[in-house]
Amino acid sequence: QVQLVETGGGLVQAGGSLRLSCVASGSLSSIDTVAWYRQASGKQRELVASITNEGSTYYTESVKGRFTISGDNAKNTVYLQMNNLKPEDTAVYRCAEDHWGIGRYDSWGPGTQVTVSS
Repeated sequence: QVQLVETGGGLVQAGGSLRLSCVASGSLSSIDTVAWYRQASGKQRELVASITNEGSTYYTESVKGRFTISGDNAKNTVYLQMNNLKPEDTAVYRCAEDHWGIGRYDSWGPGTQVTVSS
């Protein structure tokens, strides 16, 4: 099973930027889809963005134009570049992998906290 670890979270002022990294223990090329989810305190988990091994991307409406997901197969890493951050982006961000592209995320990282101050 692939192990995932996220880094890059922190505290930033509104309007600032952060780049999250999701490092996989195995080859990204063997994974169909990697996604970033977030969960704010007291709220349901939300799919933020995803990328397939063919490079197709998805963004939830609230982050379009501000967040960019990308992958580096040589580093087995998926990134989430977050620009123009807003207080409502505050959450724990976790990456997950859908190994076979069947809509089931079997492996999850422990998460990284992102806090955006106003």
